[in-house]
Amino acid sequence: MSTHPDEYQQFVDQKRFLSEIEHGIRLANREIIDKRIPSITKDSILSFAVAVARLRANYLSAAFEIGSNDRGEAPNDATLAQLKKAREQFEETK
Repeated sequence: MSTHPDEYQQFVDQKRFLSEIEHGIRLANREIIDKRIPSITKDSILSFAVAVARLRANYLSAAFEIGSNDRGEAPNDATLAQLKKAREQFEETK
């Protein structure tokens, strides 16, 4: 496989450029995120996971409620609105 020297140098330059961009993005993320979320610990992650689990349980409960009340009719607007709200809360938090 023969590669033109200019093409190889262009590839190396492009790879270096992308590496520098990635490094800069990583530094910016670390600086900005650390100001808002100073300490990510096992306890803070588990606390967040519990909150997400509660919202998922609310969503699943609302969905199963529709199934358990099935009489062959479509759920009413209020029931669908409740399901939608529970789903959106879970999805956004997840």
